[in-house]
Amino acid sequence: MREVALVFFKLGWVAFGGPAAHIAMMEDEFVQRRRWLDREHFLDLVGLTQLIPGPNSTEMVIHLGYLRAGWRGLWVAGVAFLVPAILLTLGLAWLYEAYGSVPAVGSLLKGVQPVVVAVLLLVGWRLGKRAAQGPVLALLAIAVCAAVLLGAAPLWALLGGTLLGTLVLSRPRPGELKAVDLLLLGLIFLKVGSILYGSGYVLIAFLEDDLVLRQQWLTQATLVDSVAAGQLTPGPVLATSTFIGYHLAGLPGAAVATAGIFLPSFVFVALLGPVVKRLRNAPAARAFLSAVRASAVGLLAAVVVLLAKTTLDAPAPIAIAVVAFALGFRFKVAVPWLLGGGALAGLAMGALS
Repeated sequence: MREVALVFFKLGWVAFGGPAAHIAMMEDEFVQRRRWLDREHFLDLVGLTQLIPGPNSTEMVIHLGYLRAGWRGLWVAGVAFLVPAILLTLGLAWLYEAYGSVPAVGSLLKGVQPVVVAVLLLVGWRLGKRAAQGPVLALLAIAVCAAVLLGAAPLWALLGGTLLGTLVLSRPRPGELKAVDLLLLGLIFLKVGSILYGSGYVLIAFLEDDLVLRQQWLTQATLVDSVAAGQLTPGPVLATSTFIGYHLAGLPGAAVATAGIFLPSFVFVALLGPVVKRLRNAPAARAFLSAVRASAVGLLAAVVVLLAKTTLDAPAPIAIAVVAFALGFRFKVAVPWLLGGGALAGLAMGALS
């Protein structure tokens, strides 16, 4: 149990780069070095995390903790991995609330926001190449994107695209709140954690629909700032929930939002762990997975368009976004370096203005 706690706590501090990078780190640590499991078993677990909602890398951590130390290991591993991201994001949220109006911090965020848009575009491109393979899945992604841009709710667009794609692929070929309802806040994040497929960045579409448009608790600018905070810290980007919860209702809000979004992952892994191989080998499950990936890419594309409208509103942020995308696409520069460069560019713009 001590080994599980220490190794995942350490991993939580260095897990930059998104789910794919996190899983690569785990393969090196637990298959190659510690030999907790063989490569085939590891790939089985990766396959299962793709079949259930929630953050894939966090679910891999929970699986590995269960494998190593049973039910207690499941919880210890997951919590140890999340604690660094939650603490760092909470610290950024406190700084944002305390100094967000200070010109230096405002300039920093002005530089980071366009980089977030560029990173979303990069992620969408990489996911799209894998998820939208073939004309059916490509058209499905485009349809979901168009539906959201035309006003459809992200949840219904995602579910509709997933259902339609599954049926086709399965056929035989031929502003800050002073008081907030914590229960409602928790339910919103519990819902998102229960239905979130694909990249963690798809989170933005759901939060925009619930918190910006429907409840009007956040502005789009604050949502982008929250995502930037989640990107600046290691671990899953879903730690954005901690930032938003703190912004809306202080420490109780941070606790409720964080627990709500991550709790479903623990439950799904605990319930579905014993049926890994059967799920991966089922034709219907493979069709469902292909459809939901393509739909999630379409949803992500719509998010990029909507955020670009509000963030890329002047030549300077447009230039920052273009440079960040070029560096990430051509030279594979890691996301933390892109965000750091954006922050420096924002500070430079603030000093010159």
